[in-house]
Amino acid sequence: MAAEKWVYMVTAQTPTNIAVIKYWGKRDEVRILPVNDSISVTLDPDHLCTVTTVAVSPSYDRDRMWLNGKEISLSGSRYQNCLREIRSRGGDVEDKEKGVKIEKKDWERLNLHIASHNNFPTAAGLASSAAGFACLGILFFSLAKLMNVEEDPSQLSAIARQGSGSACRSLFGGFVKWKMGSKDDGSDSVAVQLADEKHWDDLVIIIAVVSSRQKETSSTSGMRESVETSLLLQHRAKVRSLLGSCAKTDCANGGSY
Repeated sequence: MAAEKWVYMVTAQTPTNIAVIKYWGKRDEVRILPVNDSISVTLDPDHLCTVTTVAVSPSYDRDRMWLNGKEISLSGSRYQNCLREIRSRGGDVEDKEKGVKIEKKDWERLNLHIASHNNFPTAAGLASSAAGFACLGILFFSLAKLMNVEEDPSQLSAIARQGSGSACRSLFGGFVKWKMGSKDDGSDSVAVQLADEKHWDDLVIIIAVVSSRQKETSSTSGMRESVETSLLLQHRAKVRSLLGSCAKTDCANGGSY
């Protein structure tokens, strides 16, 4: 790694997504593994999106992140897990024009500055955690370019999932399925694209924001309560997984949802 005090950065845009077959409950809280498959539609990033800039420099003394101009803590386990996973996948990077040369081993000690902005109300029910953690999701996409990570979006989605479950679906456009998986380590719980954004050209989604207040009950708390108290949860999960399989088959045959 060169000794000069350089700054190297990448900016990326992530859309939010809206679930049409929702996941609601986790079989593993730490790895963020759902009790059923889910399917979402990715919204047009020209209207609803998160823009994230990630910068790396030997002059940074610690990892820092700002969301909508306000600094937030990165001490939480979800952030730390995500950052550790992406750092472990970093490769060699060289930009002769900027005088930047980073070796794979350097990513473990280089610190990051992350600035993310939602152009829609945060934590108000518009999947902002999905877009915000695909700030970690797209942060992965951004860092994948920044760190020369050679993995496809489905592989990266498994990392984004550890920040926010819904975030893994924002790495694709169009209709996206998040597979619940069956392995204990979550390696098969990934997102895959069912159909691209051109599949249903005349589909229009209208978002009416009636309040920009942060919702009183977070999705995480609501899901946990459902898992602990709902007698019907497992039955609902089975139905949702069956619907997801039907939707995938219909899409593969060229149909519309």
